[in-house]
Amino acid sequence: MHFELSEEQMMIQQAARDFAQQELKPGVIERDEHQKFPAEQVKKLGELGFLGMMVNEKYNGSGLDAISYVLVMEELSKIDASASVVVSVNNSLVCYGLEKYGNEAQKEKYLKPLAAGEKIGAFCLSEPEAGSDATSQRTTAEDKGDYYLLNGTKNWITNGSSASIYLVIAQTHPELKHKGINAFIVERGAEGFTIGPKENKMGIRGSDTHSLMFNDVKVPKENRIGEDGFGFKFAMKTLEGGRIGIAAQALGIAQGAFELATNYAKERKSFGKPIVEHQAIAFKLADMATQIEAARLLVYKAAWLKDQGLPYTQAGSMAKLFASKVAMDVTIEAVQVHGGYGFVKEYHVERLMRDAKITQIYEGTSEIQKMVIAREIIR
Repeated sequence: MHFELSEEQMMIQQAARDFAQQELKPGVIERDEHQKFPAEQVKKLGELGFLGMMVNEKYNGSGLDAISYVLVMEELSKIDASASVVVSVNNSLVCYGLEKYGNEAQKEKYLKPLAAGEKIGAFCLSEPEAGSDATSQRTTAEDKGDYYLLNGTKNWITNGSSASIYLVIAQTHPELKHKGINAFIVERGAEGFTIGPKENKMGIRGSDTHSLMFNDVKVPKENRIGEDGFGFKFAMKTLEGGRIGIAAQALGIAQGAFELATNYAKERKSFGKPIVEHQAIAFKLADMATQIEAARLLVYKAAWLKDQGLPYTQAGSMAKLFASKVAMDVTIEAVQVHGGYGFVKEYHVERLMRDAKITQIYEGTSEIQKMVIAREIIR
């Protein structure tokens, strides 16, 4: 077993760390306060090649491995989860899905600008009544011969108003249930496609989260991904990789909170000595460090399995389930270590605590991850 990173991976990790400190940290509290999308920072992430990290170079990607991807996600998420979720969605859900299952024409037209960071993508699966139960798609795609007619609503879509390319899951053959679902590429500006107001969220407030409405939107037949009825499988296979990205995000949030708590505990004094020298605080930090390290090993293992072309369904769900819980536990304790200062915005930890919660919900709730893990164990 080899636990060390390669020289290239360490360079990528350092580049992400530098970017987070220099580009994301200034203004991160203000962006959270005003729900401001980090457009300028996302553009720079694209220029660095972080929006198409695992895409083949012939499609304008960086051609890197999944380990490098989770290293970047971890570093960015220490500082700004609203920015890192853009990296996660564009890489894991949009670019991966197009490269793995799209045809050459779709890759040329859509994947190339996405991987180059020239455009941002969105993955549209959730609906008002189809969150964890992704089979209950109410959005319909009626086959009209040379095009589909799309009608319905999608909820909680990351990059909702910032994306140019949307991967939309919709039901074409209701009688076939999940086997009648299709996946489509929809371009921003299509007639009948409207974007709802931005959601006012507890955490990742800088992230661009919207509802999307489709009213008789014409989607060319060539914009269907895969064979007729492939959509549900497309969504599930794509989400398997997405879970690794969100697990890495949760890991980064926890690590960021831990570092802030450790530094604060070394500086803050009570009863004549730094609070880190009080056993009550030292033991909190010991527990936090242990939880984070365990989460890191799960996340890295899932990414390694993906790189090796080995099954990673169970590993990805375990990583997301555990890392998201660690993110919640560690951020709560980080606020506690800070005491009253942890409750105010300028010390960052209260924001990290709010950001941590979503990692237990999106791209498959913790309950869904337990179902996946149990199914894999039984199998």
